[in-house]
Parts: sequence; structure tokens; C-alpha cells
Amino acid sequence: PCHKPLPWLARATDADFERVADASDLPVLVDLWATWCPPCHAIAPHVARAAETFAGRLKVVKVDVDKAPGIGARFQARSIPTLLVLDHGTPIARQVGAVGGAQLDRWIEGALAERAGTHSTG
Repeated sequence: PCHKPLPWLARATDADFERVADASDLPVLVDLWATWCPPCHAIAPHVARAAETFAGRLKVVKVDVDKAPGIGARFQARSIPTLLVLDHGTPIARQVGAVGGAQLDRWIEGALAERAGTHSTG
């Protein structure tokens, strides 16, 4: 058997976001999107690929803001797509609008590096 970390791509609503995202020990990439939003569909493949690229280092959670208005409100998502990186429920990075795959990867790398920096033990 191969011992590669599996990509972790989940969906969440107002009802289970706390359990799915806030309780995660891994940093969480939250994709706030909606079915009627073309840019959201444009970045969806990049978000899904990020789950593979950062497998074992990042959990990806997609939230349809129409089905989870509470989460949209919590993160003040005034325009979508809005991407957030959460560390135990606290946003440590935010990206509004569609981005390309390479740009998304760089942004995630930066957020993970920043998180590692704040959690270093000396």
C-alpha cells in the first residue's frame, strides 16, 4: 500500500462547519462559493487540486453560501469566491476573487508558512 496522505476535500453547512472546519487540527482552506457564480466555478478545479497538492498539510472545505448564510456572514464574505485559510477556526489568510492555480498554490504556501512561523517553539 502507498503511504501518501489522501486529499481531504469536504463540504460544510452552517450545521456542521464547526465540526468539519473549526475542529480540524490541520489548517483549513475554506472556499466560499455559490452555484450561480461563474468565477467560483472557474477556480473550483484549482481548489480541488490544492487538496491533492497539500494533502496531509491542509484540509479543504467548500461552503455554498446560499446554503450556509451563517458562515458567509461569520467571515463577512461580501463577494465570492472568497478563500480563507483557517487555523483552528481563526482566519490567517484571505483571498477574494478568482485566481489561477499557480497563484492559489503560492497563496496557500504563504499562509502555511506564516502559520508555521507563529507556531514555532523558539
